[in-house]
Amino acid sequence: MSDDGMPAPVAKLDAQELLRQVNERSGVGLTFVGRAAAGEVGAGFVRWPDGRDGVLTRGFGSLDDLRRTARVLDAARSGGLPVPQYQLLTEVMDGVAVVQERLPGWPPEVVDRALLEAMIALTDRFAGLGADLPVPSMYLLESGPGFCLHESLLRYDGRTRRLLDWVREVGRDEPSGMTGDDLVHLDFHTGNVLVDEAGELTGIVDWDGIGRGDRLFGLVTLRFDAESRLRFDADTRPPLDPTAPQLDAETRPPLDAELGWFDELLEGVLEPGVLRLYWAHMSLRLVDWSIRHHGPADTARWLDFAETRMS
Repeated sequence: MSDDGMPAPVAKLDAQELLRQVNERSGVGLTFVGRAAAGEVGAGFVRWPDGRDGVLTRGFGSLDDLRRTARVLDAARSGGLPVPQYQLLTEVMDGVAVVQERLPGWPPEVVDRALLEAMIALTDRFAGLGADLPVPSMYLLESGPGFCLHESLLRYDGRTRRLLDWVREVGRDEPSGMTGDDLVHLDFHTGNVLVDEAGELTGIVDWDGIGRGDRLFGLVTLRFDAESRLRFDADTRPPLDPTAPQLDAETRPPLDAELGWFDELLEGVLEPGVLRLYWAHMSLRLVDWSIRHHGPADTARWLDFAETRMS
């Protein structure tokens, strides 16, 4: 918490220190390869003594929670979904370290309608796979654990306080939470998929946010991401992965910034109250995160977008 009462940002991962703790606790002898370029919190690339590549992160939840996630991902992978295997779970200082399989591919350099539609289609394969998981909270009436913090909106300005009032109003209405038995990726955006050189999807990563509920929640998450990638900063954002094949100005496809089709899709597949619920959650999540990690311009853009469905 800062002097003005604003919640602090989430600390970046020190991957090398986490790796030191993993090796000390488990004795597996992993070596550090490099830091992942993408991601808000961070991850490290590591290598096993037998040459296998892995990705090191700090897990969200207890050791038992993460073992359950590993089992669910194993079942999803056996059904053909391109998700990573958890290779090692180790308790370390202040939490649990996760070493997971490094899947082939790179974060997409080009985000267009074809990629978004491929991701949308992939969510159909999440149906019924989340029965063993808990239903995640939308955090509309209380702050989440490091994200969806109400305090940042309460303290920032009058506009964010109005948004918070609306979020809490939605939280008091019905529906107040997700229903269903689908596998839900709570951070289903274009930075959490991998593609090959042809742009085909090769992996879905970052399963810290996982739960049971409605797979269509991922479409609302993706709609917010599309707004950011195609309208906020598509001309200025650097490549997510500098090792990926790069496209020059002559070969890069034109921006597909018309997203009306996506809005029509959401309105066609989600009941109005459900869309309102999911929209409130994502508005809270992105505005809170931008206040604590980015800056006024980014916060204003997210407020503009959040307010398009405030009703």
